[in-house]
This record gives sequence, C-alpha cells and structure tokens, in this order.
Amino acid sequence: MTGKARHRVVIVGAGFGGLYAARALKRAPVDVTLINNTNHHIFEPLIYQVAAGILSPGEVAVSVREAVRRQKNLSFVLGTVTDLDPRGRTVTAQAGDGASAHVLPYDTLIVAAGATQSYFGHDEFAPYAPGLKSVDDALEIRGRVFGAFEMAELAADAAEREHWLTFAVVGGGPTGVEMAGQIAEIAHRVLPGQYRRVDPRQARIVLLDAVDRVLPTFDPRLSAKAERRLRAIGVDVRLGARVVGLDALHVAYETADGMRSLDAMTKIWAAGVSGTGLAARLAAATGAPTDRVGRILVEPDLTVPGHPEIFVLGEAMSLDHLPGVAQVAIQGGRYAGRRIAHRLTGAGARAGKPFAYFDKGNLAAVSRFFAIADLGRVRLAGVTGWLIWHGVHVWYLYGLRNKTTVLLRWAVSFLGRSRSEAVITAQQVAARDALRQRARAGEHA
Repeated sequence: MTGKARHRVVIVGAGFGGLYAARALKRAPVDVTLINNTNHHIFEPLIYQVAAGILSPGEVAVSVREAVRRQKNLSFVLGTVTDLDPRGRTVTAQAGDGASAHVLPYDTLIVAAGATQSYFGHDEFAPYAPGLKSVDDALEIRGRVFGAFEMAELAADAAEREHWLTFAVVGGGPTGVEMAGQIAEIAHRVLPGQYRRVDPRQARIVLLDAVDRVLPTFDPRLSAKAERRLRAIGVDVRLGARVVGLDALHVAYETADGMRSLDAMTKIWAAGVSGTGLAARLAAATGAPTDRVGRILVEPDLTVPGHPEIFVLGEAMSLDHLPGVAQVAIQGGRYAGRRIAHRLTGAGARAGKPFAYFDKGNLAAVSRFFAIADLGRVRLAGVTGWLIWHGVHVWYLYGLRNKTTVLLRWAVSFLGRSRSEAVITAQQVAARDALRQRARAGEHA
C-alpha cells in the first residue's frame, strides 16, 4: 500500500518573496521546487552600491543553492518560466541553453517573479538609460559612470568634456535619489586628484522627475530635507520635469514652461516598475485583473481571484496600494508559506486570516552620513537616519560573511575616499569610446 503523495509547491522567483515563502515551508509536509532565471538571490536595496563602486556583486547577491542548502524538502531549478497551465496545474521552465524544458506539476503555485523597469511606453529609452534591477544592470551603470570620467579626460575640447561630465538620473524615488547622491560623492570626493586634464568636481548631476518633490512616499518635511541635502552636495534637482525623449547624447523633458533639452552622455533610469511577462501570462491564463502597470490584483489572502492555489507576491502583485518594497515581499512570503502549511495541517482558523502588512517605515540614504528615516511618528534625518539605514540593511543581508565584508567595505568607502570596486572592463571602455566618436561626429541615435 502506497502512502499519500506529498503536497507539491512550486515557487517562481528567488527574490525576497520567494525565499521567505520557501523558508516558511521548511518544516511543512510539502515538496518545494524553487525556479529562478539566475542562480542567485539579490539583496536589491544595496544594488545601487554595486553601481557606485562601493560593494562587489558577491556582497549583495548570494547563491540560491547556498541560501537553501539546509532545506531538505526543497529543490532548485535554474530556468525561465515560459508557460503556465492553471487548469492542468503545471509550470514549464526553459533551461538556459534554450533546448531543454521542464514541465513541473504543482498543487500550490507561488509567483514571486518581481517586476521589470518601466519606461512608460518608451522602451526605446532602455539602451541609453539602463535601470537598476539586476547585477548586470549595476555593472553596466558602474562602467558608464566611471567610464564617463575616463572619456572626459580624453575630450578634445571644453564642450565635449562638459558633455561627458553631465549625468542624468531619471526618477526621484529612493533609487534615483541614492544613485544621484552617489555620483555626486564620486565626482566631488572620490575622484578629485586622480586625473590630470579634467577636474571631476566640474561634473553636473541632474535629477529629473515629473513629481513635485523627491521621495514622494515620505513625509513632506523629510522630502524637503533630502532635496536640500542633494542640492548641497552638488545635485541639480529638476522637479515637474517629465522626460519625453532620450537618445545616446541627449534627454528631452517637458516642464510647465515648455520643452527643455539636456546634453548628457550618461543616463540612469529609476522612474518606475511594471509587471513582468510572466504576470501578463498568468493574468491571461486565469482571467485575473491587473493594475495599470501590469501587476496582478490579488485577493486579501494574496491569491489570484478564483484560484486559491495560486499566490502572487511582492512587486508582481497589487493589493491596497501597498508599495513595491522589500518588506512587503518578505512579509508576504512568510504569510503565503505559513498559510499553505496551516491549510495542510488543519489549522483552519489561522489559515483563514487575510494578509496584514505591518509598515516598518521608509528609509533612504541620500549621501555619506545623511539619510532620512520615516518611521511613523519618528522622523529622522542626518547621521542618525544614516546609522539606522545601515543597521537595518546589514540586519536583513544574507549570511555572516556578507554582513562582515559589507561593513568593512563601508568603513573603507565612507571613512576614506576610495572605491574598491571602480574597475571597468575593456568592453565597457570600447563602448564609451565609440560613443565619444559619435559625439564628436555630431551623430544622434
């Protein structure tokens, strides 16, 4: 006589939502399959520091297999989900070689595939203004930022030098503010004295957003303090500026006074996110509604309407205007995992509770020794906020080794003036040089 088959849980995505859901199922009577299109989990709140040359990729990313190695009921599959069949309850994952596909049956499905960078209908901007959602993005931006100073050193005249030393960051949320602040730190504190023909302090860092204040999800007084700090460290903050055009050499934006143009070789996009292709396929397969950016509108228990066996977490889901931040994904992952376990163990009362998000507050690091912390009734700015920001992020960072090395990197970067990860590749140098040649020829993309 054979025993009853164990409940099968398939989790798509190894971000915060996926990993915390998997951990919540560690002792449950289930077999878990975790699928991700890379072999690593990214600590996304610190990925901008990879782009800024403070941290290495290995300090903000951890191998998924290392993260789950002690979880005996879990198997990891490296692949991209290409098909979902809610009726047959299967997921198809394509391997990296494009030749082999795995059809994985499930009893419960958790979709925690995150979100993609949104260019608000202008995907043609992407090659010229990368977002910051992956390790590859961070390394690309690092190459563009540090490469711009190298090209400025080679500039034939003052106009070309100014063009290279102008950086445009689109988006006034935490990522845009943190990235703009770091470029200002690089230009005014890290690089001076390292070049012979150019003064990095001549760099212009322009932060553009259509909103009326930076960090609009924070208390307005904190937003004002953050803006003053940005201006104090050399960031040109332009609000009410909606970007409508962008190519290899320029940014066009619209203000209340009309159209404006900015000559900038280096552009970074941090203006919003949208649902993934997987979310769109899930919505089409289940008939689930989506919000205006393509995220699944879920039930209060984080399931797809009409499909209690499918959970959607983090940036892939939309519920009660919850922000797309790490804490929503972490708490949602824990909730989904525990809810599945309670269903299987008969803890009906506990399984029936809707998801309740506990808002622990918002944090944003503006510059060295200055961050803002919006913690409900407690609102802080300056060194205290900066210490809280770093303490919270170290706490949630995976692994003692990463925590230790990150603390050491911070000490070197913030107490000294160097950036240990300022290396750019020969391929990135070649790309920057090709752009320099185009600029000299006056070409437009």
